[in-house]
Amino acid sequence: MTIHDFSARLNTGEVLSLSAYRDKVLLIVNTASECGFTGQYAGLQELQDKFGPRGFTVLAFPCNQFGGQEPHSDAEIASFCERKFRTTFPLFAKIDVNGRRAHPLYEWLKSQKRGLLGRDIRWNFTKFLVDRDGTVLARFAPATKPERIAAEIEDLLVDG
Repeated sequence: MTIHDFSARLNTGEVLSLSAYRDKVLLIVNTASECGFTGQYAGLQELQDKFGPRGFTVLAFPCNQFGGQEPHSDAEIASFCERKFRTTFPLFAKIDVNGRRAHPLYEWLKSQKRGLLGRDIRWNFTKFLVDRDGTVLARFAPATKPERIAAEIEDLLVDG
């Protein structure tokens, strides 16, 4: 099984097969618009701008499971991201990443790479780096700034 076996609903309501990202390097992030790490949207967009033309994309999955820091609707989240951070990467519909209603993609991601404190996602802006074949290579803590992942992304793009 790889990431390409999953589908998810975009914030527009359209269901998208993640096989659309076959042969791309991905950084999958659970996000929130009222979090202390929300400023990382800017760094995520910088990665998208720098590496997007070479076969990379960020996939953002808003989540309201941590301190109620994503209380907004999908449309409001999209407007916020576009207005404040000028994001161009795909923004998916709000999901759960833990618990009985966790999205199957996140259940799989967590099974592939555990965090320092276990399997569950502990906070917003946990990041998963996925190679062109759909294999999860690394998991990064929320405090890891996107720019600190740039070298690993670069290595995957050079090898690809």
